Amino acid sequence: MIKPRKKRICRFCENHILYVDYKDPKKLTKFTTDVGKIIPRRTSGNCARHQRQLVKAIKRARHLALIPFVSDYAR
Repeated sequence: MIKPRKKRICRFCENHILYVDYKDPKKLTKFTTDVGKIIPRRTSGNCARHQRQLVKAIKRARHLALIPFVSDYAR
């Protein structure tokens, strides 16, 4: 018998965050894997709006060298 999945709630909607800021690297690194990939929406549980903002913020933070593109040991 298949067990129904628990519905994930968007962390940003839950905390009433309107805009995902690229200047907060601690929050952004929670949504990346140890290899450096961005965690998809179905896994993280974010809504579509906040997932788009999150991806854009992660890419901006990477470009400004606030967070790494790839971890050192991933080679």
